[in-house]
Amino acid sequence: MTMRAGNRVVHDNPAELQYELRSGREVVGLIRYRREPGAIALVHTDVDPDLEGTGAAGELVEGALLDLRSRGLRVIPICPYVRSWIGRHPAYADLVVDDPAPPE
Repeated sequence: MTMRAGNRVVHDNPAELQYELRSGREVVGLIRYRREPGAIALVHTDVDPDLEGTGAAGELVEGALLDLRSRGLRVIPICPYVRSWIGRHPAYADLVVDDPAPPE
């Protein structure tokens, strides 16, 4: 699924297990994930250094969360950035579930 985020697009790339923030055809950010029953664990967020401070990472997180909500899935926020973003945007807190995987 593809979600518009500003003038960029957030796209789920299930073959690579990642959400991608695209500007045109270029991937300028991503969130790596793993699948769990009924949920997606968002593990790591990475955005092009040239876009730091522009809100691009937030667009990426919000696009991923909107996609998960539209698909009836929950989120396991493992990535510290995703966890922090959800903490600042409580409208998405209802999506959060605990990680069923044992800690490493």
